[in-house]
Amino acid sequence: MITAKLSAALKAGLQVRPAVSADQHKIADLIFFEPRVHRHLDWRGPLEWLGYPPYFVTEEDGRVTSALACPPDPDSIAWIRLFVQASHLSGPSAWPPLWEAARGDLLARGGATVAAIATQRWFESFLLPSGFTLCQHIVLLEWLERSILPVPRPAGIVIRKMSVDDLPRVVEVDAAAFEPLWHNSLSALSKAFSQAMYATVAENASGVIGYQLSTANPFGAHLARLAVWPEAQGRGLGAALVRDLILKLNERNSLSRITVNTQSNNAASLALYHRLGFRRTGEQFPVYTCRVEPA
Repeated sequence: MITAKLSAALKAGLQVRPAVSADQHKIADLIFFEPRVHRHLDWRGPLEWLGYPPYFVTEEDGRVTSALACPPDPDSIAWIRLFVQASHLSGPSAWPPLWEAARGDLLARGGATVAAIATQRWFESFLLPSGFTLCQHIVLLEWLERSILPVPRPAGIVIRKMSVDDLPRVVEVDAAAFEPLWHNSLSALSKAFSQAMYATVAENASGVIGYQLSTANPFGAHLARLAVWPEAQGRGLGAALVRDLILKLNERNSLSRITVNTQSNNAASLALYHRLGFRRTGEQFPVYTCRVEPA
């Protein structure tokens, strides 16, 4: 059954259909040339998600005019990886039919929590009327110290470089340390590891109980992920991992800028970074979620 929003889109001449591999160049042109583009801060580019549903486009006289991708990864969490629309489409005219199509696809698969980091106000205005609610904010912090504070390493802990063989255990640590919205799949962390400038694990006699993964950028480095097994938290393990990162960057003369993101409601994380000399930059982005589930 066609919903009212989808029916209105069809009457307006927009055909909604699943994206296919042949759409790659057309979607790439939209991303490159159009001003209204939402891209998730992701380890994969939006075109790499082609073939993973739900991924829909609208077509007008044979021309792809908008696209929406929100494939779940892990299974229960579907971040909006891409939304883009051609500038000749007025207001949010492409969003409602694409969202209805994606929502129906997710319902057919058993449902999911759909999430989006609204880095632009226009996209935020699309989400609110569609059942999305504000969940929290992502805040950016920057390391402002120029001296490396001594941080005692917990007894019995070894910090070493991460290897590919560590990834299955790293996924377990990640899942235990974060709420489901922020879990990473093995596929995502494998991709992250392949892009890392410096990735380490902390282990004791029982195995890996913490890790950090950092990337390089033109301004310095970004601490992309830091996680500690819950039972090992509060013992200085996270601080030791961050200090090891700072020392490594100092060896490479890469201490021009170190940044990290965390959730505005993660008091423990904010306290840790503050103790280590990180300060909030003032930049923050709202996180919206919408639960899509069968009635």
